Amino acid sequence: MLRVLIALALTCLLQPAFADERAQTQQQLDATRQDIAELKKLLGKIQEERSGVQKDLKGTETEMGKLEKQVDALQKELKKSESELQRLDAEKKKLQSARTEQQQLIAIQARAAYQNGRQEYLKLLLNQQNPEKFARTLTYYDYLSQARLEQLKNFNETLRQLANVEKDIDMQQAQLLVQKSSLDSQRDELDKVRKERQQVLAKLNEDVKARDQKLASREQDQADLSKVLKTIEETLARQAREAEEARQKALIAQQEAEKKRLREAQAAADAADTTDAPRKPVKSTPGALVSSSGETFGGAFASTRGKLPWPVDGRLLARFGESRGDDARTKWDGVMISASAGSQVHAVHGGRVVFADWLRGAGLLVILDHGNGFLSLYGHNQTLLKSAGDVVKAGESISTVGSSGGQDTPALYFAIRQQGHPSDPAQWCRAQG
Repeated sequence: MLRVLIALALTCLLQPAFADERAQTQQQLDATRQDIAELKKLLGKIQEERSGVQKDLKGTETEMGKLEKQVDALQKELKKSESELQRLDAEKKKLQSARTEQQQLIAIQARAAYQNGRQEYLKLLLNQQNPEKFARTLTYYDYLSQARLEQLKNFNETLRQLANVEKDIDMQQAQLLVQKSSLDSQRDELDKVRKERQQVLAKLNEDVKARDQKLASREQDQADLSKVLKTIEETLARQAREAEEARQKALIAQQEAEKKRLREAQAAADAADTTDAPRKPVKSTPGALVSSSGETFGGAFASTRGKLPWPVDGRLLARFGESRGDDARTKWDGVMISASAGSQVHAVHGGRVVFADWLRGAGLLVILDHGNGFLSLYGHNQTLLKSAGDVVKAGESISTVGSSGGQDTPALYFAIRQQGHPSDPAQWCRAQG
């Protein structure tokens, strides 16, 4: 009985302390929840702002991709023009050499004609002893005269062609200078805009990262406080159960004592029956009783495990399954390959282009369907060389390496999906030497 009373007293003493601690913890938890709500609201605004910047970045990088495609076409034209200039220059040198030879030959003939010309011709006229020889000599002189005239004609034609070639060369060079100047100006302007967008996006990403870390810290605080509150509530519930058990035991003990007193009183009354005194009824003290109660392209993709080539030569910046940056909650579902901007990206296997466009987080992206549930992805490109619906062969160029999608440096995102699940590209591609 004494133990029960002590337990009840301890419970009464401890309950106010736990109640106070619970109240304080609840206040801290409410404050933390309010901070988290405000942080989430601020993060939502930043996400909206970042979405707007990414939308602008999408337009800029898409235009940049188109421009790079135009640049590539123009560079091919420039190479053709340079080849034409080289051909014209070679022709010019050839004509200049022919002109020099013709000048020398004409000079020789002019001197010979001057020395032998009219004097020899007069001798032939006065010497008529051999008419046949005279006729042959006249014919010979006519041939020489015609040859000199033909050489003069060819010389003049050579000079005319040389002048035309030099004119064409000047025109070609002037056009190339204009095209290069216009192209460089457009590229510089777009590159400036893209850098500005990327700087704004980088700043927003830093803000989101800092607030995300703060939010994670706050959520961890909330989890810790919830754990503490749960422990306190469980302790209070246990103490309440123990107090109720102690009360029930005390009540039962009281009832047993009352029953014992009644039995003793009844025994005393029975002993008094031996006398003539009238029996007095025994009054009982009331008490409460407690009750307890499938199509393939260029062969089956599945058979190429460990045999595929890498889409571009370069160093792996991130491997499959590694944490993305400082956030351990997100993992890489592909790989990042470092490569020079403008490098050709090749299809690792034959397939059909099912997506070729800008996608948030991946920039200019190409997705190939290889049949039987296998896909390969190529992201952060500078230029897309294929369109949706195109069928490509293994090794065919499908894009060029870039830094679209908010990347800091040129690199290719490469991933393989098998039946809707990411698969490690290193298990499919040949080991790098």
